[in-house]
Amino acid sequence: MRVPRVACLAGCMSALATACNTVGVPPGAVPILPDPLQAGWKGEKVCEPLFENEKVRAARCTFPPGVGHERHYHPSHFGYILQGSTMRTTNADGTVERTLQSGSTWWSDGIDWHEVVNVGSTTGIYIIIEPK
Repeated sequence: MRVPRVACLAGCMSALATACNTVGVPPGAVPILPDPLQAGWKGEKVCEPLFENEKVRAARCTFPPGVGHERHYHPSHFGYILQGSTMRTTNADGTVERTLQSGSTWWSDGIDWHEVVNVGSTTGIYIIIEPK
């Protein structure tokens, strides 16, 4: 069965746009994807700014059960879990589910892209702090 040329072109363009969001973006450059504060879930914001100056930005991200965070990138950041939950995370390496405990912390050198959804029964609340 032959695929109409227009449908094939549209599919190729969509795949190319997805692949090019962060590939080849030099360090420090702004990728096409939204950052955590710009990204949301079904049109609603999930992260709110807490503090920002010339050196740092902090945000609180809240994920009730069934709520996630659309595909976005992260610069380097520190994270603190105020209230734990079970999150399903998808990135270039695949999809994993993790139960995250209240009081846990992490450091990330940055994430090209990921998307998450709360698959648990409790609301997850996280603080992220990004040095500039």
